[in-house]
Amino acid sequence: MSEIDEGLPKYLRISGYLREQIERGELAPGAEVPSERELAARWKVARPTAAKALNALRQQGIVESHRGSGTYVVDRPALVRERAPRYGPSFAEDQSVTVLEAAVVAGPSEVNDVLGLPRGSAVVTRKRLSADDFGAMELVVSWFPGGFAESAALLLDAKRLPGGTLRYLESAVGRSVAFVCDRVGARLATAEERRHLGLSRPAAVLVRHRTAHDVDGVVIEFDEVVHPPGRWALQREYSTRS
Repeated sequence: MSEIDEGLPKYLRISGYLREQIERGELAPGAEVPSERELAARWKVARPTAAKALNALRQQGIVESHRGSGTYVVDRPALVRERAPRYGPSFAEDQSVTVLEAAVVAGPSEVNDVLGLPRGSAVVTRKRLSADDFGAMELVVSWFPGGFAESAALLLDAKRLPGGTLRYLESAVGRSVAFVCDRVGARLATAEERRHLGLSRPAAVLVRHRTAHDVDGVVIEFDEVVHPPGRWALQREYSTRS
């Protein structure tokens, strides 16, 4: 096993090892990955730990499970091999940030599903609009479990959080972020998004869904980041050796 952090929880070490096998082509698209039972025996862990390892890969879009069959590498895995710096603030220092909303609301069904909450549960939401000298850069809506309203009260403050939301969450709720998963797509902007981003109708936008997972794999923050056309949104530098 190469370059897998021994300090990570066991399930993340297992999922990291499988991910490396997929990156190297040892597990090709469509190939079946070891089952929970096989992983538990090979790594000498309990079945729930093996299940969490496979679930981490599913959440990253690398594998998919077929009921009654097994778990398989997806046909077109979105693998980006990189050594990313530790997460920092969501917005650059030279960006202006306006907090449009900070409240406890009834969570949309999709949001509660991602956060692992029952349908209809209350969630904390923060909506922010960032801009620079050239105009609006991104509209960010974040959701957190409703219980964070007490333990992380600054989430309800209509001010920018110094150091970034994730770092504040770690200190406020005492749960470390183990990994972050990004999914990127495109769609037409909603009326509210066009208004905040200054777009005409119709307008296509780039949408990024980001989930931050604690060491147990539980999602503690779910972001939807909407980028207007014509603005650079993402940059990745990564090795091509794998």
